[in-house]
Amino acid sequence: MSARTFTGTKLVVASHNEGKVREIRELLAPFGVETLSARELDLPEPDETGTTFRANAELKALAAATAANLPALSDDSGLAVTALGGDPGIFSARWAGSTKDFALAMEKVEQALRAKGAGTDRSAKFICAMTLAWPDGHMETFQGEVRGALIWPPRGDNGFGYDPLFVPVGHDITFGEMEPVKKHAMSHRADAFRQLIDACFA
Repeated sequence: MSARTFTGTKLVVASHNEGKVREIRELLAPFGVETLSARELDLPEPDETGTTFRANAELKALAAATAANLPALSDDSGLAVTALGGDPGIFSARWAGSTKDFALAMEKVEQALRAKGAGTDRSAKFICAMTLAWPDGHMETFQGEVRGALIWPPRGDNGFGYDPLFVPVGHDITFGEMEPVKKHAMSHRADAFRQLIDACFA
């Protein structure tokens, strides 16, 4: 069954995370779509009660589409560390606490890895589930990922979240050091977004 095609000119980015909104806006820019963020529309942040990235992306997109009566695009993404059994995973933002302190979150990841002992596997991946929802309840969801390894101390002021810790496979700089255009070409969000564009913006 083919995906529903997006035919509108306005889209809500269902996030209050300014870094995430900025990245999604940059990805959408070539398609001439006007984007409004959930924060700009003063939409409430729904509780992320899902147990998977997909479930959380879908509940956020549907909540925004229903509240704004416009199609809404949401993603749920996070860092999955192999040696930590996939943590922080869907709780990646929660590791940063109520103040969204990702320096603290990165330190927690490093402490957890060190507690595993010398020689611990430092491989990890970023995962992103992206959902486009319409006010009538229809949804299309796509999942992307990018693999890499974690370094310490963090490096770079670009990006956001855990980017300064993460060196993607085949590179020697972190997402935090990488120019946004280069990151957009390979990130987990870009992977999910490419699938979305191919399916819904044909």
